[in-house]
Amino acid sequence: MGRGKVTLKRIENKINRQVTFSKRRSGLLKKAHEISVLCKADVALIIFSTKGKLSEFSTDVSMERILERYERCSYSETQLTATDHESHGSWTLENAKLKSRMEVLQTTQRHIMGKDLDSLSFKDLQNLEQQLDTGLKHIRLRRNQLMLESISVLQKKDKALKNENNVLSKKIKEVEKEAVQQPLVEQDDCHNMSSFHFDTYIRLVSLDKMDGLVEDSPRQAQPSIVLPPWMLQHMNH
Repeated sequence: MGRGKVTLKRIENKINRQVTFSKRRSGLLKKAHEISVLCKADVALIIFSTKGKLSEFSTDVSMERILERYERCSYSETQLTATDHESHGSWTLENAKLKSRMEVLQTTQRHIMGKDLDSLSFKDLQNLEQQLDTGLKHIRLRRNQLMLESISVLQKKDKALKNENNVLSKKIKEVEKEAVQQPLVEQDDCHNMSSFHFDTYIRLVSLDKMDGLVEDSPRQAQPSIVLPPWMLQHMNH
């Protein structure tokens, strides 16, 4: 059968208590030495008996250096813990301030919207009205500024469109002028050609009559000369 659970309590018999102390102290010192060798750890062990007798163990490093190292680590942990407490307290205070400020802002917003006004006094209502008037003035000023800027932009666009329209009108007039001048040039060419053909025809007729006079021989009656329509039109002009 296995061993039952042993309840730890103070040994009342002094002799048995001293014997147990000596055994357990030797075993504890042995274990401290083993852990320092096996794990290469710095170990310091201090034991005081009931009569005040000191028993100690330390590794190759002296007891004083181990105790100094312990004090430094203990002090650092204490400072870190204190800093954590201070930081936590600071964050708690800051959180409370922000929460209070948010509540004030929410209350002010409700007042501006015309809600929860029963708690305000006559003076508070006057101050609220003055704040609203000041805010409206700033809003209207900004609105008028935006309107003037929009009007200025539209005027610039209108001016640019007018300039573009003028340029297009000039180009259209130039094209129409060229279109009008082109038929006149063609008509002048036709007039010159008509005059040339008419003069040539008259000369041919004159030469034919002169040949008849020189030869002085009777000729058969020539048919009447019929002018082309384009010559008649030229002669009428």
